[in-house]
Amino acid sequence: MHNDVINRALEQSECALKAGDHATALSAADAVLQENPQHRDGLYLKAVCQRYLGNTKGALQTLTALQSAAPGYGRGFQELGHCQLMMGDLKQAFKAYKKATQLNPGLIASWQRLEQLAKQMDLRKEHTQASAQLAYFNRLPPLLVSITSMLSEGKLYKAENLCRQFLQEHKHHPEAMRLLAKIGTQLHILDDAEFLLESCVQLYPEFAQARLDLVNVLQKRQKYGKALTQATQLYEENPVDRQIKSTYANAAMAVGDFDTALTTYDALLEQEPKNSVTWLMKGHALKTIGKHEEAVASYQKAHTLKPQFGDAWWSLANLKTYRFSAQEIAAMEKAEAQSGLDNADHYHLCFALGRCYEDRGEFEKSFKYYERGNLLKKRQSDYSASATHEEFERQKAVVDAELLHDDSQGYEAPDPIFIVGLPRAGSTLLEQILASHSMVDGTLELPNILAFAHRLNGRRRTDEAPRYPAVLQTMGGEELEKLGKQFIDDTQIYRKGAPFFTDKMPNNFRHIGLILKILPNAKIIDARRHPMACCFSGYKQLFAEGQEFTYSQEDVAQYYRDYVALMDHWDEVAPGKILRVYHEQLVEHTEPQIRRILDFCGLPFEDSCLAFHKTERAVRTASSEQVRQPIYTSGLAQWKNFEAHLGPMLRQLAPLIEAYPA
Repeated sequence: MHNDVINRALEQSECALKAGDHATALSAADAVLQENPQHRDGLYLKAVCQRYLGNTKGALQTLTALQSAAPGYGRGFQELGHCQLMMGDLKQAFKAYKKATQLNPGLIASWQRLEQLAKQMDLRKEHTQASAQLAYFNRLPPLLVSITSMLSEGKLYKAENLCRQFLQEHKHHPEAMRLLAKIGTQLHILDDAEFLLESCVQLYPEFAQARLDLVNVLQKRQKYGKALTQATQLYEENPVDRQIKSTYANAAMAVGDFDTALTTYDALLEQEPKNSVTWLMKGHALKTIGKHEEAVASYQKAHTLKPQFGDAWWSLANLKTYRFSAQEIAAMEKAEAQSGLDNADHYHLCFALGRCYEDRGEFEKSFKYYERGNLLKKRQSDYSASATHEEFERQKAVVDAELLHDDSQGYEAPDPIFIVGLPRAGSTLLEQILASHSMVDGTLELPNILAFAHRLNGRRRTDEAPRYPAVLQTMGGEELEKLGKQFIDDTQIYRKGAPFFTDKMPNNFRHIGLILKILPNAKIIDARRHPMACCFSGYKQLFAEGQEFTYSQEDVAQYYRDYVALMDHWDEVAPGKILRVYHEQLVEHTEPQIRRILDFCGLPFEDSCLAFHKTERAVRTASSEQVRQPIYTSGLAQWKNFEAHLGPMLRQLAPLIEAYPA
């Protein structure tokens, strides 16, 4: 059944449902599911029809399948609430409606039920919240409420068109401006989102939600100083509001003001000592500044307060050096086995248990949890390996030696040292070594190059041909120089006065052509690791965001292959511009490799680079604990403990394993 036929069946089901013909609607929904048993809208419509036909048990079974296929679909939880309410289970109904509004704040019916149930159950705080939300929606034009719902369901282009049409008739409507900015944020058009929100808070300075959104966008753009300024204004105007106080603490942490962040987290915990999320955030701050034992205590407090809080368990596991007690393992397994567990809690728990059993040498159990966690995470991802492959092929087709031949264009500054590659390939170690040099500032994984590429690509629908990288062929020298200078200017905030600085955003390897066009004197280091070691390390790592290719063996292996092919292309069209550092050689022959790296960067040797683990700086990546220790070799072949389970990965990587030099 082709998409157009599926769409006709869905339309038939929806029309019959509106007409009250539930049997016909159910039949049409079943026709969709015969062809695609996991079709989100088909499952949803079937559950609704089953409930109307009095088959609540069948509806619950369908909703279980829906939650498995689309764990982030708010309407599915709203329908679950309706079913639980029909069965008289007020507590479970309340829980389902609450989850529905968290996933989709535009579901009016869920807010109405929450208000009613909170009153019945004497939940005053929840009743006040639901009433306030309904009152706010009642003041809004219905179209904006619908757009709010569309945003949560991923209907971004439809939402954008409607929002723009509304703003043409109601110029400067505050909520419409905020919603359009939110759409821009989800589409990663962050500069437009920032401009809209800045305009909104200038026009409506008391619109706290718009200012909160602005803080979020500024942080995504890593404009942490500006974000803190906005968060401080919010905090001074609303010193008691928990969300605002938490936002202020997070903003302080982002600029490295850990004293203010920790003081504010402590104030929040005095106000609400059983808030597990605040304990988690406090743990993150303590971890970042190297206070290991205190971070552990905060994470433990978080999961003690909320045993199914997967992020707290994973944060402990992600310290790499923490070992769980038998009592903690039992608590994790009990939480993971609960039915109706939130998807995010579920996959966090699975990855934590995977790490736990790996540390204990119980590799069969470990892999079972790693595999389950990856399946749960991939289920909510729309990553396409074929689309990524096509993107890499476009780079190879467009950015050739002729395009890169003239390196007199661009901005001449030699300041940046780009460390590129795949996650878990040793880039954090390289950065820590370089940041230990007196002439190098270590920064962060800077988003600037990715943002430039996105902007050059322009706004387009998914079915439109991309402008980037072909646009590089028509850009003039002045435009390239301007972009290079903008990179240097925009990244100044992360530097502390050294003549050179690192940018260790791994995905910049996809844009080396762009980097060389705008910054011809930049240094580029490719951090590379054994194919299996790198891919398995990515597969077992739960990333805070991005790196969606790591959640299946096939996807991560294909990505590694595509990465190697693209790096081979860069070597061919830009010879001598990239230094390849093999992680295994750096670990086995540390000093000569460090000297080689420093020579490439034009830096004199300093002993401090050998004692990199003594360098005091905040480290924010998954390797933060490891780079505080001397170089170790124990992790080089951990994948071999799982070799029996890694057939798909091994098969795809076989040619690269054979050719790998280390």
